[in-house]
Amino acid sequence: MHKAGFVNIVGNPNVGKSTLMNQLVGERISIATFKAQTTRHRIMGIVNTDDMQIVFSDTPGVLKPNYKLQESMLAFSESALKDADVLLYVTDIVENPEKNIDFLDKVKKMTIPVLLLINKIDQAPKLLPQDGKQKSPNEVIADLVDKWHTLLPNAEILPISALNKFGTDMLLRRIKDLLPDSPPYFDKDQLTDKPARFFVSEIIREKILLYYDKEIPYSVEVYIDSFKESEKRIDIHAVIYVERESQKGIIIGHQGVALKKVGTESRRALERFFGKKIFLETFVKVDKDWRSSQKELTHFGYNPE
Repeated sequence: MHKAGFVNIVGNPNVGKSTLMNQLVGERISIATFKAQTTRHRIMGIVNTDDMQIVFSDTPGVLKPNYKLQESMLAFSESALKDADVLLYVTDIVENPEKNIDFLDKVKKMTIPVLLLINKIDQAPKLLPQDGKQKSPNEVIADLVDKWHTLLPNAEILPISALNKFGTDMLLRRIKDLLPDSPPYFDKDQLTDKPARFFVSEIIREKILLYYDKEIPYSVEVYIDSFKESEKRIDIHAVIYVERESQKGIIIGHQGVALKKVGTESRRALERFFGKKIFLETFVKVDKDWRSSQKELTHFGYNPE
């Protein structure tokens, strides 16, 4: 029999969901940075073998929304609770288990298999008590497992380190055990549900997340105005939207140096991603309060189905 199903990854911001997704899929599908709220969309990554198809979904971190963009991000996360065959709830060793308890209560009521993944266990030695009491890293992790058993008694708990690939092979085997018998949902050579333009905008946005501080990355959206592909080259015209004129100046930088750096690093990453020569043009425009405009959010693809 062939197995197939939807395995959705949810959890709070900055616990390593995107890193886990990329490790499980074996390709760099989601951008992963050290900053919270990196993922804004629900992104599928598909793993195929002869007898199995796993459709993973990475989702934005769960948060209490302050503007319409964050409302859309939360809607992506909540939609992942409705169509999963297996749910991966990701936490880490430093997170308060009762953070966003409302969302956790929704997970608790689910009848499908829930695998609770305690990520970043490689950092457990940093959590050893400083009060003279002797505890090993394993005891620290065991205490966390006990807390989570109380909060999600029906979940199966697996300590992992997505960054170091610890426990990910075991996790894949467990997912395969839990998948229903089913024909594949997508073609066997398909890796994701997103078009090429989406990954261009995400790669550029990743560079902005890495190179700018404070609020700037969270006020930015990248729209691919033109994507023309030939046999050996792709020509891309990208527009970087910000909310304020002052932000536009920061993105461009003195004599255009900052924008040039983003363009150069983005082009190199895109050439690795597509395996082709990339010609990239970037422009910066102001779209006041786009994060709070339903019309603009629809234009940028933030209305979950």
